[in-house]
Amino acid sequence: MIKLLHFSDAHIDIASQGKRDPQTGLPIRVLDFLKALDTIIDTAINEKIELVIFSGDAYKDRTPVPTFQREWGKRIMRLSQAEIPTILLVGNHDISPAAGRATALQEFSTLSVPYVHLVTKPDFISSQQLNNLPIQIIAIPWITRSGFLSAHQDDLLKIDEIDTNIESITSQIIDHLMENLDPTLPTILTAHASIHGAVYGAERSIMLGHDIVLPISLVKRKEFDYVALGHIHKAQDLNENDHPHVIYSGSIERVDFGEAKDDKFFVIAEVDKGKSQISWRLLDGRPFIDIPLDLREIYSSENQTIPTPIEIKNHLESTLIDSSEVENAIVRLTLVYPKDWDNLIDDHWFQEHFSSALDFHLVRKPIFSTRLRLGDDGSISNLPHEKLLELYWESQKVAPEEIDTLQLIAKEIIYNQNDPEIIN
Repeated sequence: MIKLLHFSDAHIDIASQGKRDPQTGLPIRVLDFLKALDTIIDTAINEKIELVIFSGDAYKDRTPVPTFQREWGKRIMRLSQAEIPTILLVGNHDISPAAGRATALQEFSTLSVPYVHLVTKPDFISSQQLNNLPIQIIAIPWITRSGFLSAHQDDLLKIDEIDTNIESITSQIIDHLMENLDPTLPTILTAHASIHGAVYGAERSIMLGHDIVLPISLVKRKEFDYVALGHIHKAQDLNENDHPHVIYSGSIERVDFGEAKDDKFFVIAEVDKGKSQISWRLLDGRPFIDIPLDLREIYSSENQTIPTPIEIKNHLESTLIDSSEVENAIVRLTLVYPKDWDNLIDDHWFQEHFSSALDFHLVRKPIFSTRLRLGDDGSISNLPHEKLLELYWESQKVAPEEIDTLQLIAKEIIYNQNDPEIIN
């Protein structure tokens, strides 16, 4: 039996903006990702893990700045120094769409780092390559349409035909690699791909482009004893309570508000021929708090006048969560309100209220009033200015007594009653 650790989608530099740590100079959000990565590496070393599989996407793109390469490299080198065989699978954020370009993880191959195996193309990794661990691996990195098209440029395939052909060819590749299997050893499949039936987060800002979705039948073959997947950020088992486990370990930290309610994990698996046991290890990530608020709730059935700034402030104080509950969190408040309330809302008050948060985002969503309808026989050109203005006040739910006052002021302005002098 082999004890392995599986993680994926580190994206350590995806949140490289915002407040910085004064001691390291690094963005605090980057430190969040590195903290999660440290937890994973520490666990691998302290619990005598025999094999580490990283299923792709170390960075946000294939051109990380040297500082982030240094931080990633320091942690992978700890695994190498501990003599733990480590698989680094290339994901869609690690690879260049152009043929022949280096990946973001290329230095591990170029420098022949001991115990670290970089996988940039479909490959079979034997027991002998893993320092004689009694296990074997089929590894499928991210498959690009551009790479497929360049190999089939004379076929003039349509998009749907490309997807079908990629599925077919991927199946053929796996079949071909399986010819190398030792039937006495447990087998792991690791892939960076979208598998049919997987559940995505609510927001997919990090998922680039139109994914090629592979059928689940391709990966849950009985010949496999554990399937280690990357690419989708929500942790899940696509073959729960059956063999083999088909695991997306998910991202190691929350990337956006689509993952606000998702816990983050890595996986420890004990794998033997024909069976495996898994343990989800919870990562202590930065909380994301997403607050939707519709200010139109201030309206009562009897009174629908425009509220005063004080009334809005009082409503916010009674409705929003206490500032102590958002300490060190990433907070987004989505505010829905009528457009004509724009100037009544004090942005500074929100910044003060959520000052204990690590980061606060106010998203204003003003609702524009329904266009004024004058009826079938109504014509704007036939209405006097003061009547048009009166209709406007009514459409904005202004109180009748206020309309009378506003109309008097408007007449003075329109007809210059206080100053009959005409200015050219």
